[in-house]
Amino acid sequence: MTVLIQYLDTITNAQSLEELWQQHCDKMATYGFDRLIYGYTRQRTNKSLGDIEDMVILTNQPPEYMNQFLDAGLYDDAPMVNWALENAGACSWSWIQDQIEQGAFSQAEMDVIEFNQKMNTTGGYTVSLKSVSARSKGAIALTARQDVSQEAIDQVWHRHGTDLIVMNNVLHLKILTLPHFGGRPLTSRQREVLEWVGDGKTTQDIATILLRTSATVEKHLRLARDALGVETTAQAVLKAAFQNQMYVLDRAG
Repeated sequence: MTVLIQYLDTITNAQSLEELWQQHCDKMATYGFDRLIYGYTRQRTNKSLGDIEDMVILTNQPPEYMNQFLDAGLYDDAPMVNWALENAGACSWSWIQDQIEQGAFSQAEMDVIEFNQKMNTTGGYTVSLKSVSARSKGAIALTARQDVSQEAIDQVWHRHGTDLIVMNNVLHLKILTLPHFGGRPLTSRQREVLEWVGDGKTTQDIATILLRTSATVEKHLRLARDALGVETTAQAVLKAAFQNQMYVLDRAG
């Protein structure tokens, strides 16, 4: 069994997002990439990537990096994020230096570059994942170890780039099949009532099916809306479906 096939077998059989991400981080580290950020949104518009709370963000970057890059909004002006939004495939971070020499970046983009230099996040590759919808976009930033130059990581990519792209694409596809949520997970009862709503049942129908009162069903629907951070039950069904929290095997909860 080849290294690639063995790894794909491992990650496609991962049972949780945490297990999957740890396996991927460990594997990427063997190629010299020790800090990763994966991001995916289904709320992209011409002006925004959507609410950060609705994105899937996975990372092993230290908190001091993510506090600035993500929470303080630096990602909005990050050159490689902007590249990923307009392209699909892989890009060496040597592209940044080429653009600097051409004077192509705004001051806000240069501020992000300066921040990355301070945080020793200067060498690596970005893989922009193909989208099937104008509203969705996924990408992963692979940061090289501090002792690995961009030239050295480019050589690694020259040798293993095809395998690395396949691994990261399969990671993305696997993430889309696993439950994920930014806030509180749904309880089994909340999932159940949303599933019945998704099947076209009314509150009274669900009460009859579950041998509960309509008020009890509405309470579970309200708690589900609260957990998902939405206003309507229709939004709750859609968001729970996006997060793969519906029609799943029973879990504790």
